[in-house]
Amino acid sequence: MAAERTLIILKPDAVNRGLCGKVLARFEEKGFKIVGLKMMWLGREILEKHYAHLASKPFFPDLVGFMSSSPVILGVVEGRNAVEAVRNMCGVTDANKAAPGTIRGDFALSTSRNIIHASDSIETAKREISLFFKDEELYNYELNNKQFLYAGDELNR
Repeated sequence: MAAERTLIILKPDAVNRGLCGKVLARFEEKGFKIVGLKMMWLGREILEKHYAHLASKPFFPDLVGFMSSSPVILGVVEGRNAVEAVRNMCGVTDANKAAPGTIRGDFALSTSRNIIHASDSIETAKREISLFFKDEELYNYELNNKQFLYAGDELNR
């Protein structure tokens, strides 16, 4: 199986509202493997690199202020089609428009205070993971439940 990895960030609202366990459990319950996990207090420098594509937006100063207001939980999850599936699990950015059953649809009401960040492409995931994790902080191991998550033909593609 060609597994993908993607970055998730449980934002300050998730941390301060005590939702981290519930959010992480959703990824495990779905069948994703957590291969990296840590808590960090993100500074301006790393946030400006991470959100460089949003630097010209009027909400950028608020975004950096919010994301640096509290520690966050950074994670790397792995599984088949991880990038797309994790994004779907998160729901759309505007939590008021996110479908019930998604993380944002169930736990948030705001566009900027929306619980979670998830990489939006395989290329972005690779860049973001390398920004926040050293190679030795990511673990390769096998779950013993693959046959219960994937059909035989899915394991080989």
